[in-house]
Amino acid sequence: MAKSASFGVLHLGVAFGVSYALTGDLAIAGAITFVEPAVNTVVHYFHDKHWGRLSAWWAQRRQALSMRAA
Repeated sequence: MAKSASFGVLHLGVAFGVSYALTGDLAIAGAITFVEPAVNTVVHYFHDKHWGRLSAWWAQRRQALSMRAA
């Protein structure tokens, strides 16, 4: 857990530094620093939700192709 928390803080620091370097604006850099991880969290949820379906589809596809080849 400590490693994950440490990486989270590091991620926020990098996001702020890059955002500030690109914009030169503290307010915009601060907003990007917190909005980006929030959006990524939502995207990650949907990615995980659909990953199982995609994996099952690929497994089915591989099985069908191997049956054809045999």
